[in-house]
Amino acid sequence: MTAIQVRKTAEEPGAASLAVTVPVEEVRAAEERAASAYQRRARLPGFRRGKAPTALIKKQFADDIRQQALQDMIRDSWKAALEQEGTALKPVADPHVHNLKWDAGAPLTFEFHVEVRPELKLERIGKFHLKRSVAKVTEDQVAAQLSALREEKAPWLPVGEGEKPKLKDLVQVTIAAREGDSVKDPQPYQLVLGEGRAIPEVEERIMTLQLGETVDATVRFPADFPDEAKRGQTRAIRLILHEVKRQQLPELDDAFAREVGDFDSLDALRKTVRADLEKEAERDADARVRRDLIEQIAQANRVVAPRPLVERALYVYAQVYGVPEERGAEFTREMRPAAEAQVRRDLILDWVVEHHGLRATAAELDERIREVAARRGMPEAELRATLEKEKRLRELERGLTEEKVFAFLLSQSTVEPA
Repeated sequence: MTAIQVRKTAEEPGAASLAVTVPVEEVRAAEERAASAYQRRARLPGFRRGKAPTALIKKQFADDIRQQALQDMIRDSWKAALEQEGTALKPVADPHVHNLKWDAGAPLTFEFHVEVRPELKLERIGKFHLKRSVAKVTEDQVAAQLSALREEKAPWLPVGEGEKPKLKDLVQVTIAAREGDSVKDPQPYQLVLGEGRAIPEVEERIMTLQLGETVDATVRFPADFPDEAKRGQTRAIRLILHEVKRQQLPELDDAFAREVGDFDSLDALRKTVRADLEKEAERDADARVRRDLIEQIAQANRVVAPRPLVERALYVYAQVYGVPEERGAEFTREMRPAAEAQVRRDLILDWVVEHHGLRATAAELDERIREVAARRGMPEAELRATLEKEKRLRELERGLTEEKVFAFLLSQSTVEPA
C-alpha cells in the first residue's frame, strides 16, 4: 500500500504547515472501509442487517461514506505526520485543515496548519531581585465586604405606590420599537438599575416613570456602546414599567452575623472578613511576585511570544468571555498584551518543567485530592470522580506543577519585602 506523503512547507516560531497527499490507492481503501462499516450496521427495507448489497449501500449512503472516509484519512494523515516529524514537531493543539481538494478518482490533498511549541533556551532563570508588597486591608474594604454580604441577604420587596424607581432597584419593563404611530417587537426585560444592562438614556427614562406608566421616547446609543455599528444612533421606543422592587437591607448587628454563618457576634464576623481580605492580599502579593519573576526571565532571555500562539490565546479568551463578533477587533486590541504575557509565561514554565523534571507526580496529585476532599468533608473517591467527570483533574495537576516550578524558581532569586 502506498504511504501517505507529508512534506513540511512552511515554518515560523509557533506554527508550521504540512502539505499532505493521500494517494489514490489509499483513498479507495478508505472509501471501501467506510462503505463496509456502513454495510455492517445499515438497515434497509427487504434486507437483514448487514446483508444489503455493497452497491446499494454506496448509493444510499454516498455522502455519509465520503465524509467518514475523509475523516479517517485526515486522522491517519495526522498520525503519519507525527511519526515522520518526531520530536521536531511539538503541537500544542490539533491541526487545522486548509486547501482541501478531493476529486473523484484523484488523490486527496490538503494542508495541516498547526500551532507548535517553539524551540526555547533559557540561559538565566535565577539571581533576580524581586519586591513583595502586601497591601494593607483598610476599614473601608471591610465595610464594603460587609455591605456586599448585606446585599446578598437582602430580600427584594415591592416599592410603595406612586414611588418612582431609583438606582439599584430591580425593575421589570417592556421595551418596544416605534415606527411612526405603530409599535412592534415588544420585549420584556428585568434589570437592576445602574448595572449597565440597559443604555443610560433608557435607565434615565425608567426612573421618571411610576408603576404601570408608559412613555414614548427617543434614545441614543452611547459612544462606547459595544456594538460599534450602533454607536451614536438613535432609536424610537415605547417603554412600560410593570414592577419595581427594592432590597431591604438587614441591620448590621449580631443577629445578621448569626444569619451569615457560625458567628456569635458582629465583631466575630468582622474579624473573619478582615482575615479573609488579608489572605487575599497575601495571594495577590504572591501573584505579583510571580508575574514580575516571569517578566524578568523573559527579558533576560529575550523570550518572544510567537504570533500564532498569541492568536490562539486570543481566540480562547474570546470563546470563554462570549465576545460577540462585532466586538472581536476591539477585544483583540485590548487583550493582546495579556495574551502575549500568558504565552511567554506558558513557554517559560513548560521549559522549566521539561529541563528540571518538576512535573507533579501521581502521588502528589493523590495527596492534593485527599487534602481537598478532607476540607470539603466528602469521600476522596467521590471528589476524584467529580473532577474526572468535569475534566478538571488535569487542571489540578497543572496547578500542582506550577507550584513546584515557582517554588524552584523563587529559590534561585531574592525576594524582599517592599
